[in-house]
Amino acid sequence: MTTTLRPTEPLQHAADGALSRHYQVCVNSRPVGEVRLSTSPVFGPDVAQLADLRIEERDRGRGRGTVAALAAEEVARGWGCTRIELRVPADAAAALRLATALGYVHRNRGLEKPLAAAAPALPDGSVGRPMTEDEFASWLEHALAHYAQSWRDRGVPENEAWDRSRRDHDRLLPRGLSTPDTLISVLEHRGDPVGSLWMSFAGDKAFVFDVETDEAHRGRGHGRSLMLLAEAQSIGAGKRILGLNVFAGNTPAERLYESLGYAPVGYSMYKNLL
Repeated sequence: MTTTLRPTEPLQHAADGALSRHYQVCVNSRPVGEVRLSTSPVFGPDVAQLADLRIEERDRGRGRGTVAALAAEEVARGWGCTRIELRVPADAAAALRLATALGYVHRNRGLEKPLAAAAPALPDGSVGRPMTEDEFASWLEHALAHYAQSWRDRGVPENEAWDRSRRDHDRLLPRGLSTPDTLISVLEHRGDPVGSLWMSFAGDKAFVFDVETDEAHRGRGHGRSLMLLAEAQSIGAGKRILGLNVFAGNTPAERLYESLGYAPVGYSMYKNLL
């Protein structure tokens, strides 16, 4: 029994040079699933994305998905890609086991929390306020460097990490503090700034893009206060789900989010193509 990928369309070339193609997964020419492969819209043509890998239920458990994933990696190498990425839903345990067995590394995971009807109160002495324009300039400089370093720590080359950081911030903050559906706040404790919070309220959910306690004030519970502030702002904006991403290995943050009731919804993983 031979498992192969059979293209269902010509190789797609986008105006920006991106590539994509849809394939059937076949066993002796019999379709048993499908897969879509593309280059990354974020990292560019050197990085492939593996999406929609699906094997029909009656053909599962026979190694079809493993062979299909390995065949997709060979296609990506043929495109000149040096890394391949995928995202696994948190409830897809078999897919997560397969990706791990094939050498994919967990980079970050998405978390979500259903919110209560009433906003939580902040601890005594803590209050959130909008960030000022004067504060924004230094905050943005730090945010660009910190975000780029987070990608470098997980194997992304320096130039690529900086490009990702600049693109994401330009895309998400096109008008700075005046960007619609966006709020960047400063948490103060007894009059002293102790941390910052970047929130988005676009769509049907709220999302935390960045939350950070200032280094001199860490270990005093302000991270929890910032997340309570995020919940209060989300409820005030009429949202009932709050989401965020956490990089793998950030154990203190993972413990905090777990203690606050956040649960995984998806895992982002990558593999270097040698």
